[in-house]
Amino acid sequence: MEQDVESPSIIKPPKLPKQAREDLPKQLAERDRAKKIQRYVRKDGKCNVHHGNVTEKYRYLTDIFTTLVDLKWGLNLFIFVLVYTVTWLFFGFMWWLIAYLRGDLEHLADNTWTPCVNNLNGFVTAFLFSIETETTIGYGYRVITDKCPEGILLLLIQSVLGSIVNAFMVGCMFVKISQPKKRAETLVFSTNAVISMRDGRLCLMFRVGDLRNSHIVEASIRAKLIKSKQTKEGEFIPLNQTDINVGYNTGDDRLFLVSPLIICHEINQDSPFWEISQAHLAKDELEIVVILEGMVEATGMTCQARSSYIGSEIKWGYRFTPVLTLEDGFYEVDYNSFHDIYETNTPACSAKELADMANRTRLPLTWSLASKLSQQGLPEAMQEDPDTKTSLDNQERIQQTERNGDIANLESESKV
Repeated sequence: MEQDVESPSIIKPPKLPKQAREDLPKQLAERDRAKKIQRYVRKDGKCNVHHGNVTEKYRYLTDIFTTLVDLKWGLNLFIFVLVYTVTWLFFGFMWWLIAYLRGDLEHLADNTWTPCVNNLNGFVTAFLFSIETETTIGYGYRVITDKCPEGILLLLIQSVLGSIVNAFMVGCMFVKISQPKKRAETLVFSTNAVISMRDGRLCLMFRVGDLRNSHIVEASIRAKLIKSKQTKEGEFIPLNQTDINVGYNTGDDRLFLVSPLIICHEINQDSPFWEISQAHLAKDELEIVVILEGMVEATGMTCQARSSYIGSEIKWGYRFTPVLTLEDGFYEVDYNSFHDIYETNTPACSAKELADMANRTRLPLTWSLASKLSQQGLPEAMQEDPDTKTSLDNQERIQQTERNGDIANLESESKV
């Protein structure tokens, strides 16, 4: 017996235009690729690395000063207040304990009794006396007497330890306040890096600038390529760091950062981009980390600013828009155009392929056998042997005769 089964309704997706259907897989691929790329250094300069499974945490206590400076502001202020409060409470308890053991609290109404601390009648007054002693306020109402040697000893201890606590905590706060991290906020990097021709060579360029009128002294720039690699032995090295030469040999890496500068890396045989073309760059997963260092002119402290460029932020065939103009008596920098780039004619091949093509265009149309052998590097004995030279000259004459004969044949055929 057959049963009628209701067939589910089939919903057909809307038909997209042809151009949209062709562009959709590319957009999805680019979106998936962008999701997979993980930055090593974020655009704001913070390193995207988290330390996990650190078992030897006691090492942080060995450098407690740096640990406190590296804490966030909220936690740092909490520790600052907590240390002072605990110190005052501890010595307040010690002053109360001395008064209790000596019996000062039992002779409060006895005018003939000489207490350790005058006008100390409980823990609250002992706590106030501790604050007055450590902060050297000295209101003059509660004072220590000369009949209490244990109190004099405690006064010396609290004065010394209080000075140490003040030096440590105030020094920690001073260093944290004067850290030059905020100075790096006014050091800006271009949103994109570009690759284009400069002086007949393929170059990688990015722009840096300083928004403040006070300058960075002894400014220097460095760049590193972050890319995983595999050695010939099969070892996989994740996030391998390779130096990118931005003028170390010529001194161009030392900057006079008064106006925005374009940092240039010439792509030559020593460059890690020597064999990278435009198509290869679009598929390759790499990251360029740039580091700008220098001393703050106002404080003399070292400042470091960082940024990075992934493959999609490196624009092939573009240049930076000029931002410096000459006005009446001064130069003006237009930071509205700091990140602007414009397209320029640039070969899509790699620098290696470009150099090979240039070398081929420079070669002569005909090479003599002697020039070939000289370029290949004959042994000195063969070059000095007269018989060898005679045989080479004869072969060269034969080749020249053959070429002349070919030319004559071509001329006779053209006449016919």
